[in-house]
Amino acid sequence: MSEATLPLQAAAPPRFSEDLVAVGLGLLVFLLALVSLAGADALGWLVTTSVWSNPAIALAPVSKTYASLGGAGSLLLTYLVLTAVLSAAAYLLGDDVKRFATAFTAVFLIAYASWFIGSWAYLAAVTPADQAKFGVSWSLKLTNEGGYIVALLVGLVIANAFPAFAERLRSAVRPELYIKIAIVILGAFIAVTMASKLTLASSLMLRGLAAIVEAYLIYWPIVYLIARKGFGFSREWAAPLASGVSICGVAAAIATGGAIRARPQVPILVSSLVVVFAVIEVLILPFIAQTFMSHEPLVAAAWMGLAVKTDGAALAAGGITQSLIQAKAAAEGIVYQPGWMLTVTATVKVFIDVFIGVWAFILAYIWTNHINPRAGALKARLGEIWERFPKFILGFVATFLITLALALGTTVGSGQLNAAIGEANVLRVIFFLLTFFSIGVMSNFRQLWQEGFAKLAAVYLVSLFGFVVWVGFVISWLFFAGVKPPLAS
Repeated sequence: MSEATLPLQAAAPPRFSEDLVAVGLGLLVFLLALVSLAGADALGWLVTTSVWSNPAIALAPVSKTYASLGGAGSLLLTYLVLTAVLSAAAYLLGDDVKRFATAFTAVFLIAYASWFIGSWAYLAAVTPADQAKFGVSWSLKLTNEGGYIVALLVGLVIANAFPAFAERLRSAVRPELYIKIAIVILGAFIAVTMASKLTLASSLMLRGLAAIVEAYLIYWPIVYLIARKGFGFSREWAAPLASGVSICGVAAAIATGGAIRARPQVPILVSSLVVVFAVIEVLILPFIAQTFMSHEPLVAAAWMGLAVKTDGAALAAGGITQSLIQAKAAAEGIVYQPGWMLTVTATVKVFIDVFIGVWAFILAYIWTNHINPRAGALKARLGEIWERFPKFILGFVATFLITLALALGTTVGSGQLNAAIGEANVLRVIFFLLTFFSIGVMSNFRQLWQEGFAKLAAVYLVSLFGFVVWVGFVISWLFFAGVKPPLAS
């Protein structure tokens, strides 16, 4: 489920869990977006960046209602509001608010500068007509979502070349928080995307559920056996490794470590592995998908969800894959409706997130009652499923169902609803961007190279690239081959 980092050292006991804070902020954005349905534009002041060759006209408010702000004013207001709201979140999470706000200033400016650079026409223009429009003779054809790649690379440079600076940013480098907020907002975006093609959307969701059940019933036992029999790890190490590689990265490793009562350093080292390999996958797999799967876009999208660990990295890979394949298809005269590929990736990851709570309960039951029973220990309780369940998924479900109900069961115009959710989606993009940058900043490879890390990395490398990635591809092909996103009208 979770992102490429471990929890930060808190200055005070958290007042609320990160999941609950993320749900609250995501729902706040969603409700503000719906305010526009009553005639008040509550999010139109947000900054957006278009593909540009002239930087002076690249930035603008998302709504013409706030055109008087100009690009610079919209950017400043977006920064101020995000800083205030996220500083309040830092307080609820027990962090030092002043330190967070100071660090977030640098994080926001660097991350949004990366998005700005990624929207440069030489990187983002897709079709020959776009290139002619912006006066460029060539382009990498990444669309402006190439800004995600720029943000990740900038974060990696800071982490590995300027570790002291990376440490000063640490208070505001919270990829788990950012991606959870983004996923709550994403529920509404997926709903408006699906509403126009409900039969196709329902089919995709059922295919996604079937794919993850089949994949992870294969993944987990094989990784566990590789760790136990191939590399001689104890059960205490093998179980978190199997969950980290096969289910969903950091959160799965931590939940499994807690379920089997492993020592704290076990899930910490496994989580560090997840960080490293998630970054590698994000940098490699989308380009493989573009090269070999451009004519099976939903296979590629599902593959990102099944192969890339952690929510942030998987959705990052899904976003990059979507932009790369859409760009290649557009150059061939095929224009897909936007959002469908990312929807498939997100659907697969959401089902996986739900699976974590169930799997943690199963392991807790097995370890408590059979493998490592303790005198007087309580039997594993059904309530542990709720305790371990990722609560932010409830926010995703809420925004999805409410938006779908509005789209299908009310007189709200589709254009008006799409515009409202589109404004919320601008913030979803910004939180994705913050996630990409944060993943990079947390990935100091030299710090991770410590005693015992090499052997763990060998298990991860053999398991992930030896069969997990390829089994994920085969399963994605079995369930999604021949299913295409709708064409843009």
